[in-house]
Amino acid sequence: MAIEITASKPAAAPQATAATAARPRSVYVYEAPVRIWHWVNMLAILVLCVTGYFIGKPLPTQPGEASANYLMGTLRFVHFTAAYVFAIGLLGRIYWALVGNAFSRELFYLPVFTRSFWQEVVAMLKWYALISREGHTGAGHNPLARIAMFGMFLFGSLFMVFTGFALYGEGEQAGSWADRLFGWVVPLFGQPQDVHTWHRLGMWYLVAFIVFHIYASIREDIMGRETVISTMVNGYRSPKE
Repeated sequence: MAIEITASKPAAAPQATAATAARPRSVYVYEAPVRIWHWVNMLAILVLCVTGYFIGKPLPTQPGEASANYLMGTLRFVHFTAAYVFAIGLLGRIYWALVGNAFSRELFYLPVFTRSFWQEVVAMLKWYALISREGHTGAGHNPLARIAMFGMFLFGSLFMVFTGFALYGEGEQAGSWADRLFGWVVPLFGQPQDVHTWHRLGMWYLVAFIVFHIYASIREDIMGRETVISTMVNGYRSPKE
């Protein structure tokens, strides 16, 4: 009796569904220099805020002999060091906006003459007000984040650099590089104490921005359609399932 043997055909690979094929891919948004700057800048701002607060409101007393304490001198040194890191990092960030990808330039301009930009602003306002379920779906910053980064962070940072180094130039004496570059800021505000006051108000201005920035990032990471926080770690903005 002949036995017919037939080779079984391999199972066909499952074809991708239309939904799978249409699913957007991850986009490389934040390059390594931008991510490094972000986290170094975060640490610099934290150090500046803590030391700056105690420079403006020193502790009432210190134990032991006054000659054995150099707390305020140490605070000032740490504050000045963090200020250099902050300022140099900002210059580096400006440079990378010129040589980096398109997303690295979003911090430095707003497409205010583009109709779609303002339409997205209205859509994001509805999203944050819980009126709409449709959040931002683009790869870069959402329009409200761009407005906050440009209007609050960038100009706030420049304000702190100019006023801070103007005060630093006073300690370095007339003719120092800080005095030559930023000495004009002091008479612009009136007197050194006025610059101190505005510099301290600028600190609280940036603190308010940071609180909003952290809240918005966590909220968007939980409720939005794309990753947010992890994007500043690995650089990729990925769609959620």
